[in-house]
Order: sequence, then C-alpha cells, then structure tokens
Amino acid sequence: MATAVSALGPVDHVELPDGVIRYHATGSGPPIVFVHGIIANADVWRGIVPRLRDRYRCITPDWPLGGHTDPMRPGTDFSLFGLADLVQRTLTALDLTAPTLVGNDTGGAICQAVAARHPERIGALVLTPCDAFDNFLPWPIRHLQLFGRTPAGLKVLAETLRLRAVQRLPIAFGLLTRRPIPADIMAGYTGPLREHPAIRRDFAHLVRTISPAFTREAAEGLRTFPHPTLIAWARQNFFPLAHGERLAGLIPDARLRIIEDSGPFVTEDQPQQTAALIDEFLKEAAVH
Repeated sequence: MATAVSALGPVDHVELPDGVIRYHATGSGPPIVFVHGIIANADVWRGIVPRLRDRYRCITPDWPLGGHTDPMRPGTDFSLFGLADLVQRTLTALDLTAPTLVGNDTGGAICQAVAARHPERIGALVLTPCDAFDNFLPWPIRHLQLFGRTPAGLKVLAETLRLRAVQRLPIAFGLLTRRPIPADIMAGYTGPLREHPAIRRDFAHLVRTISPAFTREAAEGLRTFPHPTLIAWARQNFFPLAHGERLAGLIPDARLRIIEDSGPFVTEDQPQQTAALIDEFLKEAAVH
C-alpha cells in the first residue's frame, strides 16, 4: 500500500540507477527533505508537513526501507553509506540546492551518513530520535536481523504484524510511540513486506548490512559537519537521550531541544511540538 495523495501532496517519482523513488511534494519556500526509518513510509511525516508547507517546500520520499512499493534493482547497496549515496543522488535528481534534511529512526542514521559523506549537498540537518553510535539496531528489535535475513523469515514476520496486539509489543512498534499508530497507517507501513516478495528481498539485503560500525563512522564524520543542526530528542530509552546529547556535543553548530511526552516517533506522538521546533530552528539558522 503506497502513501495516499493527502496532506503530503501529490505523488511523483524520480528514476535513479538504483530504481524508482516515489515522493510527495507540497508547499513553497526553502526545501526540506524528510527521511523515515525501516518498515515505514512518507506517512511518518503526515502530522509535520501540514504545519510547515506554508513556509517550506516539503518533500517526503518513500525510501526503500521495507515500506516501499517499488523494488530496487539488483546490486543496490543497502548499507548505511550506500543509502546515504542514494539520498544524495535523489537530491541531485530533484535539483535541490542546500535542502534541510530531517531524519527519524533509521532515517536519522542515514541523515548522519549523508552529513558525514556529502556535507556540501545539504544546508541544515535535523535529527529526531534515531540510531546512533553503537545503537544500530536498538536491542528490542535486533530480532529483525534474524528474521530479516531471508525472504521466508520476513514473510512470517510481516504476517504477524497484521495483528494490532503484535504491533504494540516492545519487539514491534510498541516502544516507538506512547499512543497507538492508526490502523490504516500501520497497514501502509507493513503491507509491502506481506504483499511483495521483491520488497522482502530488498529488506533482507538491508538488514544483512546493518552494523554499528557504520553509525560509529558516520558520527566521526559529524565532527566537521559545517552546517546548522537541530537535535530534537525525546526522553525515552529506545534511542537514549544521552545519544542526542552526545550528538549535540559532537556537531560544531548544533543545538539540543527536548520533545516532551513522546516516544521515539515524535512525529506520531508530538507532531505540533516537532514541527514548531523545526520551524523555529530554520528561522534562527536563517536557512534560505
């Protein structure tokens, strides 16, 4: 199930050597590109974009992280830095000049890798709770690297995610939000793994490459990242606040802001607070 034409704007696509990247775009002004995490899609940002599109051009791709519907071509590099290169190629294909990159969950780790490897391609960085340092993947969901190594294992995993009770377990989405994610949104996140063998193959390739060696390398690269950065973190243990504090201390021009009463998916639990912090940051940073 692809993301619907909605508050995110109409669907378009870009053709890359890796395959098709579908995206939504709406609004006008300085561009913001959003990067979601695994087993999710652009709908992660549905509460954020309507609060920013009056002042910014909001671009929300469906990245190939398990919630996508267009499989990538054979040979696609699904490692953290391979995905960072894919984001960079997408920015180039969309002819974006110095966009702000906003990441959550696995998408935040990808954004760190983009900032470390391609700092010239972005103008500002926003990291909400995400994988960092040695926390890639967080321990409650490391079983994904067992089940996710084969399409057959992923099929079993995806079928269990049909059940709302399973979705709220700590080993699924239960630790990611304080409040349940709507059923139709969850169907959009988890449906592609159930319905498309090629998506399961993509995701199996992805989970086999996950390693904290990549997030540690990305963190080292952030020490010289030259652009304004917002670390908008929540008080939770899935992506520890200490990691947000550490990132804020690592990046030269970074500031830390706390999002209250939220799990790691701040876009689900506190979209108004999250959007307000992004808007405030971009105004202070004078991003044009």
